[in-house]
Amino acid sequence: MSHGFDAKPNAVPVLPATPDNPVVAVLAGALDRFNKFALYLSMVALMLTALIMTYSVVARYFFHTPTDWQDDATVFMLVGVIFLCAGYAQSFRGHIGIEALSSILPAAVNAVRLLLVDVVSFLFCAFFSWKSWALFHEAWSEGQTTSSTFAPPLWIPYSLMALGMTVLTLQILVQVLTRLTDRQKTAAKQTVTGV
Repeated sequence: MSHGFDAKPNAVPVLPATPDNPVVAVLAGALDRFNKFALYLSMVALMLTALIMTYSVVARYFFHTPTDWQDDATVFMLVGVIFLCAGYAQSFRGHIGIEALSSILPAAVNAVRLLLVDVVSFLFCAFFSWKSWALFHEAWSEGQTTSSTFAPPLWIPYSLMALGMTVLTLQILVQVLTRLTDRQKTAAKQTVTGV
């Protein structure tokens, strides 16, 4: 089992190549900008989460002051961090994948396998995105809140989940379209196979 960052133990991840297709390149550029923004926002959210949890422990232990809002706040921020950074990790192919077949399959068969995995992943993430937006709409329209005494609205984590899954879906779509339309890879295949 491996993922994109473990190819060489101390290597810096290789940046994703710009697609040949101009429409796909524009979408990839927009996703790249969003992913970088989400990454920095997630870094801040993780630091805030650590500060909130530290404050909660100190307030309860030393000052015997209960806090009822920290669990919801930290869970909401962690949901945002996880889902908003999924597209960034996918742009580097950083999600965990099982590579047992890649070393034994011929290159052409492996390319088809990778395309098939990307298409199935796209379909799953598109369904997940659709259901996430449905949850967001339901929470928004019905005014749903958490069951805690703080009771923040549930549309907040559902919107973060829906946005993150939508970006992940679009990132996988860009990778599928790049694989299908990239002229450099097609030219390289024709040179190798003699077609």
